Amino acid sequence: MVRFQNVGMRYGLGSEVLHDVNFELRPGSFHFLSGASGAGKSSLLKLIYLAHRPSRGLVTLFDTDVTTASRNQLALIRRRIGVVFQEFRLLNHLSVIENVALPLKVSGQDWEENRQHAVELLNWVGLEDCIDSSPQVLSGGQKQRVAIARAVISRPELLLADEPTGNVDDVIALRLLYLFEELNRLGTTVIIATHSEALMERFAHPRLHLSEGALLGPLTGPPTQPGFAS
Repeated sequence: MVRFQNVGMRYGLGSEVLHDVNFELRPGSFHFLSGASGAGKSSLLKLIYLAHRPSRGLVTLFDTDVTTASRNQLALIRRRIGVVFQEFRLLNHLSVIENVALPLKVSGQDWEENRQHAVELLNWVGLEDCIDSSPQVLSGGQKQRVAIARAVISRPELLLADEPTGNVDDVIALRLLYLFEELNRLGTTVIIATHSEALMERFAHPRLHLSEGALLGPLTGPPTQPGFAS
């Protein structure tokens, strides 16, 4: 599903923010991505969802080398990935339900089916009263839940979530993790970047830990030494 081999990444001419990263994720796995602020978690996710190219090394997604893939190949890979961004990226000219159903609409699926699926997801994340609202009137936590519903509605093969519980209370955070686990049971590979030790301890999935741009993992307890994730 995902393979990094001796990967380094830098922004512009600066020093590497990630260096000598090696790991492999199998289809259907579930990993937490942990590390202090500035350790490189968001940068690593950017490489996986193709928002940035590595400065060196090999990144393989779905058995395709992304450094040599054509533009059409990269577009097809992106369609197989769902992403929950920290900055939400909702469209204010669309209602909440239209934002959630957008990935299905883009793929040409029937609107009534889309709407029903979107309603079910919005109920699950506790936004059943905001279906026809504009994103502009929502709180940060509500926008986060809309973004999560949009990311999972098409049941992506790979789901990446960057601090998905950072703007919600503990009850909603647990509900969202159960949603991610259900998606995982249906076959989606999941990577969740988080600072929450409580969540990582409650949901005993292996973790990949970044420290100053170097990767440790997979780990089931406190990070101790470099490793190869499989």
